[in-house]
Amino acid sequence: MLTSASPTLVLGGTGKTGSRVANRLLSRGLPVRTAARSGADALFDWDDPGTYAPALHGIKRVYLLGPVMRTDFADQVSVFLDQAEAGGARHVTYLSAYGTDSAPPETAMRSVELDLLSRPGLTHAILRPAWFMQNFSETFLKPIGGAIVVPAGDGAEAFIDAEDIAAVASATLANPEAHAGTQYALTGPEALTIAEAAKIISDVSGQAVDYTDIDRDEWVAAAVAGGVPAGYGAVLSVLTETIASGHGSRPNSDVEKAAGAAPASFADFARRTAAAWAVNEAR
Repeated sequence: MLTSASPTLVLGGTGKTGSRVANRLLSRGLPVRTAARSGADALFDWDDPGTYAPALHGIKRVYLLGPVMRTDFADQVSVFLDQAEAGGARHVTYLSAYGTDSAPPETAMRSVELDLLSRPGLTHAILRPAWFMQNFSETFLKPIGGAIVVPAGDGAEAFIDAEDIAAVASATLANPEAHAGTQYALTGPEALTIAEAAKIISDVSGQAVDYTDIDRDEWVAAAVAGGVPAGYGAVLSVLTETIASGHGSRPNSDVEKAAGAAPASFADFARRTAAAWAVNEAR
């Protein structure tokens, strides 16, 4: 049985989900070691295997977040998991993505999932979230010039609040035995089109925000020109096509099942985040 004496290693500990996971574990009175390339308790760089062992020292539980905007990280994660297991880690909660269980085995995220499933020395919980609500306030769905521009057509998605992802992750890390072997598809309580999300943002922020559909190839080319790796541009193309074709995520009860509370609605998130859009539009 795992005890709470040793810290939980939270990779990406200064990022969108990692920082929230760390805060929730701390609020439970559990020790945490955040890890990132800067600003965290431990230096960690996926491209520098020499940073793995120091970050893992004395660790029994790991919040695993792979390299962002990459498609070729499975081998690096496998080396990390080898070191984690050899060093005494006993549980990993892995942040994957919605629908990854149906992806080809050579896909990086699916490869990591299968790697975890093959390790009898580690228990695991696999989290597969839908698109983050925070994408509308922090990243590629953020309104620019009063418009959200993305090639999603009239497709809907059950957007998930990163706070709810953190709630589930922290529950699995605080009590690994209760969640050993679980696989959670994390969604919000309703599926919305981008246009419907834009209307909610407009209503709560007092800013006029519209949705503009765009040619997918043109949008991906602009993202790559703006610094997104070409390989990840192809991933964005698939993700947006999935939603546009009507195959986006649909609400389920996994958040409540895992964390004991219903997930936040998009309106809840928007009210909490309204100031971010007001500042953005004022600049």
